[in-house]
This record gives sequence, C-alpha cells and structure tokens, in this order.
Amino acid sequence: MADVTIIGGGLAGCEAARVLAQAGFASTLFEMRPARPTPAHQSDRLAELVCSNSFGSVLPHTSKGVLLEELRRLGSIVVRAATRHAVPAGASLAVDREGFAGDVTGAIGAFDSIEVRREEVTAVPATGPVLVATGPLTSDALAASLATHTGDASLYFYDAIAPIVSAESIDRSVVYAKSRYDKGEPDFLNCPLDEEQYHAFVDALLAAESVAPKDFETACYFEGCMPIEAMAERGRESLAFGPLRPVGLNDPKTGRRPYAVVQLRREDRDGQLYNLVGCQTKMRYGEQPRVFGMIPGLQSADFVRLGAVHRNTFLNAPRLLADDLSLKTRRDLFFGGLVAGTEGYAESSALGVMAALAVRAKLRGETFVPPPRTTMIGGLMAYLREADAEHFQPMNVNFGLLPPFEEKIKGKRARRLAAARRALTDFDAWIAEQDLGWLEGVPTEDLFEGVDETVPRAGRRARRRDAAKEAGD
Repeated sequence: MADVTIIGGGLAGCEAARVLAQAGFASTLFEMRPARPTPAHQSDRLAELVCSNSFGSVLPHTSKGVLLEELRRLGSIVVRAATRHAVPAGASLAVDREGFAGDVTGAIGAFDSIEVRREEVTAVPATGPVLVATGPLTSDALAASLATHTGDASLYFYDAIAPIVSAESIDRSVVYAKSRYDKGEPDFLNCPLDEEQYHAFVDALLAAESVAPKDFETACYFEGCMPIEAMAERGRESLAFGPLRPVGLNDPKTGRRPYAVVQLRREDRDGQLYNLVGCQTKMRYGEQPRVFGMIPGLQSADFVRLGAVHRNTFLNAPRLLADDLSLKTRRDLFFGGLVAGTEGYAESSALGVMAALAVRAKLRGETFVPPPRTTMIGGLMAYLREADAEHFQPMNVNFGLLPPFEEKIKGKRARRLAAARRALTDFDAWIAEQDLGWLEGVPTEDLFEGVDETVPRAGRRARRRDAAKEAGD
C-alpha cells in the first residue's frame, strides 16, 4: 500500500514522487492523460511542457539561474533531463520537448516504489497524506472538490501559448540570427518590422477575432504570460516597448535598429521548429496564420502548432496554506507546483520538491523547515506565506523576494551576484541539515566560475556621464 497519494504527473508531481521514493516512501502517482485529455497537452508523457520550452536564464546574476542551480543541488530530475535535452537558446535553458518528457517519464518508471495510474481523480481522497500537484489544468471535477475543502473558490487566470512554425518555412533572406546585445551564441532568429509594418500588425491584432472566456469566468491574465493582443490593447506602442522591443538587436543588413522585432526561439535540438517569443495568443485558429503571417519572414510560415489559451487554476496561498504547503484546515492535504500559487517551470518543480519534503517530515513525525528566505526557493515560499491575500497573484522568482543587504552594494549586477552567492551558500547550509542522504552523489559546481564580479555594468545614465566627461577631456 502506498504511503502517499500524488495527484498530477507534471513537473511538480514527478519531482515529488522522486523525492519521496529516494526518501524511502512509496507513492501512487495519478495522471489523467490519456484517459482524460487537456486543452493544451498533446501526448501521454509525464512532465510534458505546453507553454514554452524554456526554463529561463542560467546566468548566475539572474533569479532563474540561481533557482535552477538550487534545484540541481537538490538532485532535480527536471533539471537533469533539461540539461540532457537542451537546445541552443543563448543564455537560457531551453529543451527538446519530446526528449525531455520522455526522459522524465522513464526516470519515474525506474522507481519500483512509484506506481503510475492513468486515471482521473475527481475528488480529493478522504485519507492522507495527499499531495495535489495538478497544475494549471486541474479538471473541473477535482477543482470543485478542492473548493469544498478550502472553503474558498479557487482563483484562476488564463495562460496563453505561443505558435510554433517550421524552420524550413521561415524566409531566411529577411530574418537574421542574433542574441540581444550579442550575448552568447546567436541562437535567436529575428524578424525586423519597420514602423509601418509594426502598426499594421498591431491593427490586425486588435481587429482579430479572439476566443472569449466562458460566461461564468473572468479573464485575469498573469503578467508574465499575457496574450499579445491583450498587451496591444494597453497602447499602440506597448509591444514595441515590451516583447517586441528591438533594443540590442540591430539588423546586420542595415546596421540600424528596427522599429520592432519578433524573435524566434528554437524549439527542438535539430532546429526544425521555432517558437514566436512573446506571441502567446487567444486569437481563433483561423486568424493566427493571417495575422502572424504579416510578420516579415513569416509570410509563408508553416504553423505546426497554433497558439491557444487555457485556464490556470491556483489557490490563494497566503490565505489557505500553512508554512509546509499543507491546507490550514486539513494538515494531511499538501499542494505543490503551480496550483500552490506560483508560476514558471522551475518554480513548479521547486514547490514539488518542497511539498514532498514536507510530506516526508509529516510521515517521520518531524517539523518541516523550508530553506532560508535568502535563497530563491525560500524567498518564493516566504512570498506564498506573506503576500497580500486580498490581491494575491502567482509569482515567478526574482531578486525582489530576497532580503536586501545591510551594507550598500554599488551596481545592480554586483548586488545580484552578491545575492546569488549568498543564496547558494545558505542553501548548501540548509541542505546539510536536512538528512538528504540521496544527494551524496550530486556534485557541487561553482556557478560563478569565470564571472567577473569586480566590474559592475554601468547603467545608461552612468555611460552618458562617462561619455560626456571623456568628450570634455
């Protein structure tokens, strides 16, 4: 008989099952696909990625880079699979979707103590421990059951998916390969728009027919994944200063900066597919080839996957969840991943690990101690505990979640590097106190090797001041 019931075979559920197995506990992992499909998934594999194929930056002075390193030090199967199936994406960790999902599915299947059951759970089990990690596409039946336990209707927003085009259908005479500010390899393809093309594209976005929310639902989009037409509604120039900003992407053919740029990011290892970065959409399928075909270089694009919109269900964490991610009114019911009130692949994985460690503590009669708030995972969990419950929204990791230094550190990059170093030092100290014997084979790597921490990057104002001073000399 299983010690724990885990509902949801996404990133969080897989990480949770893995941690519990390594801790010596058996679990039953429920995944409703393929018996019950979702609006976004296309296969029956565990840990299938649907919104993007990128886990974010791996640079040490970025919040995602620090979070990914914390996960790696926790033996994350998600980070391990992502590293194995990485595709070129500049300084970001992007993966081949099929290879990644297949890897995680195989890793979970290799544990004898994890039973994977392909069936929908329509009601929260009466006895625990139960770990809910259903993510953004929680079924209506389970969501209704959760509402009866929380005493508070689940919150939700709409998560939009960007289209994918085939590489061979992109007009290479128009687009150019370049990473912003030439950082890293030129792994992105860039579609330049002049002012007339940009405004025609915006007009088409605003006029296109979109998929409307159901009568009983209100669209409440997460800022980090807002549909492109919803952003355009904020002002005609909002895209040019947002996801289509051309800064650092001068066209090598002209030497000049375009008015706007649509970037294409590689989706697979062989470079056969490209994602339209920042072009997640709620437009109807029939409208998308016409509107996105107005982008220079995509006039004859073959759209192998069109954009879509889906509901994302999550709990009001500061109101409903205890410090160990269990429900305050039922302490054997735990939540991990996006349903716990976070956003992002790496963040979902992290909360899957934390929820599993909390379940382990309960089974052992111990008190769960989360990582210190100076770490990325600890800062995220502190946000879930302390955010304003009246206006709660999911959160990605960011340096704003971490406490500031008492001493002043000059330069944003220097401050972030210092915060990153502190985070990993404190994280290693926390790991050493957690009795995680299965991590003995995980090597500790220096995330900061080769990083120049002595010269902060000058801001725009500082560069102008220095240039003026030089001219005066």
